[in-house]
Amino acid sequence: MASSSGVDLSVSGLASGVDWKSIVSQLAAAERSPETQWKASQSTIYQKNNAFGTIKSYLNNLQADIKKLKDPTLFTNRNATTSDATVATVSTDSGATTGTFTFSISQLATAAKISGTAGISQKLVPDGIPADATIGTAGFSTPITAGTFTVNGAQVTISASDSLQQVFDNIAAATNNTVTASYDSTKDGIKLASASAISLGSAADTSNFLQVAQLYNNNSGSIASTGALGHAKLTATLANAGLTTAVSDGGSGNGAFTLNGVTINYNSSTDSLQDVLDRINGSTAGVDANYDSLNNRFLLQNKTTGNVGISLQDVTGNLLAATGLAAGGTFTAGQNLLYTVNGNSQVLQSQSNTINGDSSTINGLSLTALKTGDVSVTVGSDTSAVTSALQSFVNDYNNVQSYITTQSASSTDASNKVTAGLLTGDMNAADIATNLRSAGFSPVSISGLSATFSQLANMGVTSNGHDNTVTLDTAALGTVLANNLTQVKSFFSDATNGWATKLDTYLTNTLGDSGTIASHQAALTTQSQAIDTQIANLEKTITADSNFWTTEFQNMETAQSKSNQVLTYLTQSVTNGTL
Repeated sequence: MASSSGVDLSVSGLASGVDWKSIVSQLAAAERSPETQWKASQSTIYQKNNAFGTIKSYLNNLQADIKKLKDPTLFTNRNATTSDATVATVSTDSGATTGTFTFSISQLATAAKISGTAGISQKLVPDGIPADATIGTAGFSTPITAGTFTVNGAQVTISASDSLQQVFDNIAAATNNTVTASYDSTKDGIKLASASAISLGSAADTSNFLQVAQLYNNNSGSIASTGALGHAKLTATLANAGLTTAVSDGGSGNGAFTLNGVTINYNSSTDSLQDVLDRINGSTAGVDANYDSLNNRFLLQNKTTGNVGISLQDVTGNLLAATGLAAGGTFTAGQNLLYTVNGNSQVLQSQSNTINGDSSTINGLSLTALKTGDVSVTVGSDTSAVTSALQSFVNDYNNVQSYITTQSASSTDASNKVTAGLLTGDMNAADIATNLRSAGFSPVSISGLSATFSQLANMGVTSNGHDNTVTLDTAALGTVLANNLTQVKSFFSDATNGWATKLDTYLTNTLGDSGTIASHQAALTTQSQAIDTQIANLEKTITADSNFWTTEFQNMETAQSKSNQVLTYLTQSVTNGTL
């Protein structure tokens, strides 16, 4: 900015030679000097606020420990052991009846089942002509893989498109007609014949034909399939499943049957036997359905054990009849578990092999029978959770007390300069440490509670003698828990006057929205905000003063510039002789 005299007033000292901008900066810095102390105080307040946040975190952990000790079920945990885990396994609920109990298991529970008629499918070659049976679609129990198999050291090639007769011809050709193959329609099997011993298979075979055809190397001149080869075609459509009785859906595509009252639908033109089996197994009928390839039959079995039946009925179509389940199927009733307890002559029953404790057995005990026999079960108190909870309390109690002690302690350096701790003299922190110690270690008064078990020290928790931390004597606690569990439970969990109830109340009052910590942190925040306001107000004053000083110096520059111009004029006039 230039003045009317032509002087650039933004340039400090252009006319006067005085670096007035530096002077203004120094004056502002001097006026700002109180902010250094204010910000140092604000930093301390911030650190104190964080310190109380840490104390709050420690106390939250401590309160979680106390809530566990306040829960009466902590003292009713049970464990159970069995004299013979091969006869039965056991587990217990909280509060299970303690003691030793004997079980005599005379019968295991089994599931009811229906075994369908065996040999339910057509023969491998229904018309007895091997040339009419194609390897890829014939009713083998397992699909034939294309590749090679070995007869008398010669490799025979097979593919899915070959007829069974072509396979027979290939065997003859590969062995120079020393081995012949034929189909036995009576036994539904394949026969191999030779004038000498036949050797079948090798490690180099890539087709499973010999295994699926049940032809094994017996080193004789006559080898035959060990069983019937015809099986149901599980993946073909129901209409082409190869069953002795063709499956019908009534002609409408809406075939249906019921299992245990649940309707299963099928379409003989689009669904396969595997589709139907999957549909049954995924339904709410509570039945497992599968195909027994060894006996060529279908099986149904209840998913649950016990002496309950299986109801089934064809509704539309004949699938149950065609699979041999409804016509000719054999029903095997399920059995209930039979057992006695503690030598009692009354035989108890359960549909399941798992006995859940009730009024007729042992409250809270669950026993799963694995085999018949006698077994003893011992149920005792499991106090490990109590020890663990109390140890957690001790650890978290020591954490908060140690933190307050450390933050409140003063230190002295080599020159004997004493530095106060962050929380030195903070009565809120001191009160928390004191009140926590008082609440935690004062005796409680509970009706029926012996004075011997009225304070935490009776549970093996004692001060170490030189600071606010404590230790837990687990051996002493174990003795108390073993001999006086009821008294310990009352001490910790009494809903009115229990140790955990009172300490939990103290911590809730301390940690709550209007508690000691929240109130103190709010006060510290207010102090910090007040300093922010002081600094902001001072900065406004400094800005105003700096503007004033700048204006005055600029006025000085203007006056000095004018004076310089007059002096220059006079000097030139004298020199030129015009004056």
